[in-house]
This record gives sequence, structure tokens and C-alpha cells, in this order.
Amino acid sequence: MPAKGVSKVRRNIGRILEGISGPQAERAVTEALIIGGGMAATMTPIDTSLLINSQFREVKKTGTKIKGRMGYTAAYAAAVHDAKGTLDGQPRDPNDGSRGNFWDPDAEPEFLTKGFEMTKDDIDRVVLRNMKV
Repeated sequence: MPAKGVSKVRRNIGRILEGISGPQAERAVTEALIIGGGMAATMTPIDTSLLINSQFREVKKTGTKIKGRMGYTAAYAAAVHDAKGTLDGQPRDPNDGSRGNFWDPDAEPEFLTKGFEMTKDDIDRVVLRNMKV
């Protein structure tokens, strides 16, 4: 006895797999970047707002891969990110108290890395939700 609906099942499987490898995967990567970047923004040092306002995210599809990238366009972003934080709490300008203290109030060294590490569970949930069949 021949099975009925085999061609319909094949068409639907192809459609589902295209969705998973295309728009669904791109959405999952974008949401992961938004979550991790949002947490990183809360820990980014703010002096003139140049650094925080230079944050960007990029999602690229190359062949079968979808890659997400988050970063800062400010020229000094890498130096601030990699700083040791040894000046934490010390005044920026001892003669001008209005400049505040280094790394205050909530800024941390390696803010971008920590932002994604702290939200790993949320990112995992987003990816699972978007990649469900």
C-alpha cells in the first residue's frame, strides 16, 4: 500500500529547514546581540557618551553561516575595554570634582565580554525559542 502525502511532507520539511537556516537564525543572532549588548551598555564607562553611542551590531550571512558581531566604533574602545580597572573609584581630575571618579557608577573593565557572559542563559533561551521547529 503506497503512502499518501509524501510529496507534501517533503515540501514542508524543505520549507521548515529554509526558515531555520534563514530568517529564524538571523532573528536569533540579532536578539542575542541585543541582549548581550544591552547588558554591556549598562557596564560601559560614560564620560562624554561617545563610547556608549558608538556601539554597533552586525549580522552577516555568508554561505550557510550566520555571524553576529557587536562592538564600538570609538577609536579608544579597545583600550578602555582592556583596561585593568586599577583606578576604580579614584577621581578623574583631583581639581574638578564634577568629572566624577574612574569607572563610576557601574562601569567595569571588559564590559562587552562580561555583558555577554552575564546574559548567557537568556541568550541560550532566545536561540532555543527561535530555532524550534
